[in-house]
Amino acid sequence: MTEEHTFVNRLIHESSPYLLQHAHNPVDWYPWGEEALAASREQDKPILLSIGYSACHWCHVMAHESFENPDIANLMNELFINIKVDREERPDIDGLYMMAVQMMTGHGGWPMTVFLTPDLKPFIGGTYFPPEPRMNMPGFPQVLRAVSSQYQEGRDAVTKNSKIVVEAVQTMTALEPAGDALDGRPVELAFEQLSQTFDDVFGGFGGPPKFPSSMALRLLLRHWKDTGEHRSLQMVRTTLDRMAEGGMYDQLGGGFHRYSVDGQWLIPHFEKMLYDNALLVPTYLEAYQATGHPRYATVARESLDYVLREMTAPTGGFYSTQDADSEGEEGKFFVWTPQEIEAVLGAADAAAFCDTYGVNKHGNFEHGTSALHLSADADPDPKFAAMRQKLFDVREKRIKPGRDEKILAAWNGLMISAMAIGGQVLGDQKYVAAGTAAADFVLNEMRDNGRLLRTHKDGVSKLNAYHEDYAYLTHALVDLYEATFDAAILKWATDLADDMIERFHDPENGGFYFTANDHEKLFHRDKNPYDSATPSANSVAVHALLRLAALAGNAQYQEVAEGTLRLFLAPMMNQPGGFTHMIAALHRHLNPTAQIAVAGDDPAEAVAAIHRSFHPNKVLAVCGADGPNDLTARIVPLLEGKRSTAGETTVFVCRNFTCSEPITDLNQLPEALS
Repeated sequence: MTEEHTFVNRLIHESSPYLLQHAHNPVDWYPWGEEALAASREQDKPILLSIGYSACHWCHVMAHESFENPDIANLMNELFINIKVDREERPDIDGLYMMAVQMMTGHGGWPMTVFLTPDLKPFIGGTYFPPEPRMNMPGFPQVLRAVSSQYQEGRDAVTKNSKIVVEAVQTMTALEPAGDALDGRPVELAFEQLSQTFDDVFGGFGGPPKFPSSMALRLLLRHWKDTGEHRSLQMVRTTLDRMAEGGMYDQLGGGFHRYSVDGQWLIPHFEKMLYDNALLVPTYLEAYQATGHPRYATVARESLDYVLREMTAPTGGFYSTQDADSEGEEGKFFVWTPQEIEAVLGAADAAAFCDTYGVNKHGNFEHGTSALHLSADADPDPKFAAMRQKLFDVREKRIKPGRDEKILAAWNGLMISAMAIGGQVLGDQKYVAAGTAAADFVLNEMRDNGRLLRTHKDGVSKLNAYHEDYAYLTHALVDLYEATFDAAILKWATDLADDMIERFHDPENGGFYFTANDHEKLFHRDKNPYDSATPSANSVAVHALLRLAALAGNAQYQEVAEGTLRLFLAPMMNQPGGFTHMIAALHRHLNPTAQIAVAGDDPAEAVAAIHRSFHPNKVLAVCGADGPNDLTARIVPLLEGKRSTAGETTVFVCRNFTCSEPITDLNQLPEALS
């Protein structure tokens, strides 16, 4: 039976699950586009721009309280042209207006509410507004009337304020390339800053809410590798251990929630994001390579298995998010009471399980429920594995949180990398196969006349891709090549890199713009240099180009990467904590890449030995005992002339395309790579 709705608006024709969630609001929503912008100009009404995403809990709250309220909706319709944007589809719009809101209010977040002039310049902004005044916040109707009155009666002040905001955004993001020599100072500055803000008890940096800091942790591992600095490794291990023990990690189903609302990683914000898991998996795997601790490999494997089970489309791509809410309650799917556990496990096993996983009658979450977590340094008996499986099986019968099934090129790039690295380090080809299938899907289904597209849903791909889509996917294809040694994959990577440089690179000052050179005109074209929940696209581009330069011998890649590093040198020095992935790219640039070539008809043992070790500044290529064929040698010049010695698998360790003596004894590898 088809559900009947009282209201329907223009969002009904969109494919984004977030926009479709609002298609039956009484608000007369427009999607971003010329129809809405023309209406604003013609009716001389300001634009109310509302930005969020499908898994955002507070977006749901504001939707229920305000956007589903006919009285508030009527006020919005009377006073404004209302535009709803999915930040995951349009990160260009989200990024620009988020900077504006942060400048106006000192903070940001979602849902984001920004009021624009008809020429798209922001003049007032905020985040969540309640339907009536509370907690020192004005009610949303009060805000609507005040903003409309200001626009209609104080136009000069609105114009002046919007000009100030736009100029502030432009000034804040202005960059000039540094003339200073590139050196390791930003690495040490980042170590010092991270060390000062580190929580020595629970790990992580700063106070609650705590977000996973994958890029910072991976930089610290590189610092430890170079210097032997024990504190760098301690910061990594403490953070990864505490996160894996807490409610931040799904103790039954694997995978990480978005962030912890407290400082102990105990109670998460329950949505699960593809990108968080894609970034945490390589972090745990690098920690496993560095320490050999099997728990890190287990967490990575369970997280990848969660993605295969819950977040993989039949067509091969990876879905975007899982909601925090089910049945209208945040976390309901994930939390437990002692009685529920006893009903599944029986009294004796339930008592042991509850004691180990922190469940009691008082609960640590809402309504006496608990998020499962392990006590610090707990090493549960293997018998708990069977108990967890029983509870997982019962949990699977609950009503699951909603899932945003759009496929984003950038986030798929991150997860393709995670799958490829998982296959490399864990030696499980199912992860490589999943990464390959996702890459095939994006490259075959998410392009228009060869041009990469941003998003896919319900058989339709649309929106020209942004720099992060190109950068993340290019880097992912390098990881996938190092898991498969299929030269065609590396050719895809170089083709994307060339397209990325043509469309996004600034040849005058260096670095990459977030939007392409033929993108629609917004009030500013930014280079988006900061790491946020995901690494800056510029930093990922540098990593990808440096690796491709080492594999493919393309000098332009090296030059573009170095120019990008020079552009961001001053911000790296001044705000190292916001540029940790760029600083890791600088570290890669300053430390000559180990170019490893393996020749042999059965190279698996040598390849596995290389993948097991923690050598982050390396590239790896493989060919048969008699060397590469002509096509492979052209795509991967590193392999040219490489042949096995006396029929044995042979390893060549090169730097700047100058190679050491051939190695046939794998025991010699650690010294050659040091």
